[in-house]
Amino acid sequence: MLHNISVIFVSRKLKDMKILVCISKSPDTTSKIAFTNNNTAFDENGIQYIVNPYDEWYALVRALELKEAGGGQVTIITVGGSADEAVIRKALAIGADEAVRIDADPVDAYFTATQIAEYAKNEGFDLILTGKETINYNGSQVAGMIAESLDLPLISLATKLDVSDSGLVLERETTGGVEVIEVSTPAVISCAKGMAEQRIPNMRGIMAARTKPLQVVSPVSVETLTAFVSYEMPDAKSACKMIDPSNMDQLVELLHNEAKVI
Repeated sequence: MLHNISVIFVSRKLKDMKILVCISKSPDTTSKIAFTNNNTAFDENGIQYIVNPYDEWYALVRALELKEAGGGQVTIITVGGSADEAVIRKALAIGADEAVRIDADPVDAYFTATQIAEYAKNEGFDLILTGKETINYNGSQVAGMIAESLDLPLISLATKLDVSDSGLVLERETTGGVEVIEVSTPAVISCAKGMAEQRIPNMRGIMAARTKPLQVVSPVSVETLTAFVSYEMPDAKSACKMIDPSNMDQLVELLHNEAKVI
């Protein structure tokens, strides 16, 4: 069961919001994936890590757009070791003002979310943003767990976020339409495609990132609720079969007996 954390939030005008963006690292999509220790651990040898694209392209960029439109401050936070600081500096180069690294291995979603919530509870953030999920685990759990721990409203899979006089106006896709939601701050939002567009850090941002503050925070004691028993690669894709366009009988037979889609 998730535990609630006593929260102290500072009231401020929405045009000058204090925003926390949760980021994580993911292997570059060109990385060769392998496992070690009898398939119980991910093999990090030769892996190039990047900022998780959903965190970077949607959550971080939208936070920066809100700051540019109405002022405020954008802080990024991650749970990880010192090796992750290169990924953090990349996010700072895109435009975040400061960074926080909780010095711990993000062993599971609950551990990660609790660490972030524990840091955020007394910092007065108006808005906490995450990507909808990580591209390596696809769990989509951390945002909900942060919201539960801080007793805040959660809007998941948001595709649009605007600020009104009274709060936030969001959109998210539903079956056959778009759902429009209004929520007051503080709130936790997980961001999906459509929230913002990718930004490429320029040389000025890269140089500035070197001197931006990066605070290292010790983790709190949290029970680990899950463990990875083993990993396995998905089945290899079969070779593409070419069918003569005039041979419809063969196509139908393959779709019926082999692909089993008709």
